[in-house]
Amino acid sequence: MSNGLPRVLRAAPAGPGIDIAAAEDATRRLLQALGYDTSDEVLDQTPRRVAAAYAQMLTPVDFEFTTFPNEGYDELIVARSIQFHSLCMHHLLPFVGVAHIGYIPDGRIVGLSKLARVVEHFARDLQVQERLTEQIASCLQEKLTPNGVGVVMEAEHMCMTLRGVQKPGTTTVTSSLHGAIRNDPRTRQEFLALVRGDK
Repeated sequence: MSNGLPRVLRAAPAGPGIDIAAAEDATRRLLQALGYDTSDEVLDQTPRRVAAAYAQMLTPVDFEFTTFPNEGYDELIVARSIQFHSLCMHHLLPFVGVAHIGYIPDGRIVGLSKLARVVEHFARDLQVQERLTEQIASCLQEKLTPNGVGVVMEAEHMCMTLRGVQKPGTTTVTSSLHGAIRNDPRTRQEFLALVRGDK
């Protein structure tokens, strides 16, 4: 890459890692504390399944951040409606939605599938949407050194729709803008119009 940064995006180690056996035991004890009989045949394998599910949702996948030389393109590149899911770090419930990513290339362009990979990489963590949005934008800014990056995320949070205020269909929108997409009003307007799908 032109900026000399590593090409492989790796997960930062999170503490000592995931202890599946301990997660199974904790799930079993939680079910019992909630009044369920974990010796019942229908619940016997639930702790194992829950531990495996959380381990999968919280384990980022390493991937190669493939870039190519830019052959003179200097306009916005936007990928819309990249589906994602993550886990709210306050309630351990999912939030699900779409990410819209745009950038103005400088010396390099990125393989389009890698934009989705970056979203998935950072979504596989205990998250808040605000931090997730900024992590994606900052990663692309660092890896690509483009003239501008914009990330807009829209998600429905189960911690808001299934509990508490219980308002299904409520969507939270966050954004993180860098470079020309933040500082140039016309570029910012164009990016947001492309995200909305304006004709």
